[in-house]
Amino acid sequence: MHNLVSILIPAYNAEKWIADTIKSAIAQNWSNKELIIVNDGSTDNTLSVAKTFASKSVKVITQDNCGASAARNKALSFAQGDYIQWLDADDILAPNKIEKQMFESERIANPRILLTSSWANFYYRYKNANFTPDNLWHDLNPIEWIMTTFREPVWMNPATWLVTRKLTELAGPWDQRLTRDDDGEYICRVVGQSEMIKFVSEAKSYYRQSNPNSLSKDLSDKSCESIFLSRSLCIAHLRSIEDSKETRAACLMYLQRCLPYFKVHQTAILEKANALAKDLGGELLLPTPTWKYAILERVLGARVAKDAKRVMMMLKTQINRNYELLRDILGSGQ
Repeated sequence: MHNLVSILIPAYNAEKWIADTIKSAIAQNWSNKELIIVNDGSTDNTLSVAKTFASKSVKVITQDNCGASAARNKALSFAQGDYIQWLDADDILAPNKIEKQMFESERIANPRILLTSSWANFYYRYKNANFTPDNLWHDLNPIEWIMTTFREPVWMNPATWLVTRKLTELAGPWDQRLTRDDDGEYICRVVGQSEMIKFVSEAKSYYRQSNPNSLSKDLSDKSCESIFLSRSLCIAHLRSIEDSKETRAACLMYLQRCLPYFKVHQTAILEKANALAKDLGGELLLPTPTWKYAILERVLGARVAKDAKRVMMMLKTQINRNYELLRDILGSGQ
C-alpha cells in the first residue's frame, strides 16, 4: 500500500489562483493523497471557490484570520498522511511532482531524509517558467544546506519540499509569531532535524509572483521585526548543530544580507542586529548604495529614498507581469 501524502494549503484572499492550485494538487499522479485547505478569514470568494472541490479526499476548513503559520498549523492538525506536502494557495505542482519524490523516498527508506525539487518563478502561466538551478539543487547534508542559504541569496519555497511525518514531528509547528520569512525559519528547523536533503531534479513545482497580497511585499515595522526574529532563530538553529568559526561567519553574512530591509528609524531592530553581529564575532557594515540610490538619498533623505526605491521595484515587477500577460494574449489570438 502506498504511503498517504497530505497536501496542505493555507489560503487568504486567493480567489484568483486557488482553483488552479487545487487542480494541480488533485491532478497528482500519486493516487494515495488527501487535500486539506484552510481558509484563513478571507474577505473575497476564496472559501466558496475552495468548497467547489470538497470531497471525501478534499477537506475545506475555515477559521478567523490568524495568519499563514496558524493556517498551516490548523491544516497539519487534520493531516493523516505519512508525508506532508506544503502548498501555498497561488502555487502549482507538476502532475508527477509528488510521485517522483515518493519513488525516491521509498527507495531510500529513511524517515529523516528531506526531499526537495526543481522550481521556477512564473507570473500568469507556469508553462512560461524557466528553471534556473542554483547551489541548493544538489544532495546536501544539513549544515551544507543551511550555510548555502546563509551565504547566498538562494532559497526554496514550501512547494518544493516533501516532508516525512517523522521530520514534521521532530521540527514542531510553524512559529505563529512570524508574519514574514516564516517558511525560512520553519525549513531551517526541518533541515536541522534531517540526516540529508535529497534533491529530486525530475520533480517540479512553480512559484507564482503575481499575487499583490503576498506577504513578501510587506515591509511594515511588524514585517521587519518578523524578518529579524526569523533570522535570529535560524542563526540559533545552525549554531545548535555546529557553532564554529565557519558557521558563525556564515551567520554574520546571513544577518548582513537582511540589513537593507530595515529602515533608518527602526533603531531597536538595528541595535539588536548589531548586538547579534558582535556575539558572532563581527560587525555589520552599512550597505553600499548604488549611484542612483545615492542621488535619491541626497535629494530626498534616507527614509524617503528607501520608500522610493521600493516603489520603483514594485513598478518593475508590474511591468514584467503586464508584459507576460500581453504576450499570452497575443499568443492565444484573444
